[in-house]
Amino acid sequence: MTDNPTPKVVKTDEEWRQLLTPEQYRITRQHGTERAFSSPDFDSSKKGTYHCVCCERPLYSSQAKFNSGTGWPSFTQPIEPGAVTSHRDLSYGMDRTEIRCADCDAHLGHVFPDGPPPTGLRYCMNGVALTFTEE
Repeated sequence: MTDNPTPKVVKTDEEWRQLLTPEQYRITRQHGTERAFSSPDFDSSKKGTYHCVCCERPLYSSQAKFNSGTGWPSFTQPIEPGAVTSHRDLSYGMDRTEIRCADCDAHLGHVFPDGPPPTGLRYCMNGVALTFTEE
């Protein structure tokens, strides 16, 4: 994970607004957060891939998903190292690491160092920022 200054998918603000629902736009383009336990109910028993809602890039495998009890979909790692980028986030008086899609710079959520093995990381994502494709 590294900062990616030039996204591969670039659209105007109006194009994003036309493509996304108001809630998807607020979260992915304006760095919002959905309320805990309000995201789409992704069935943990299904195998597949979670994609960016903005550009459809594969981001997370169901094999890396776990129930964190936080109310947001959580993963131990991205599907590949270059799928997401990390950015320091000092908003709301906190020092966190924001996670964005590497292809379109969509805000996805944050990563925390309190996850299970093997990585010890918890990629805590906004569910409306993701779509799921079952295998």
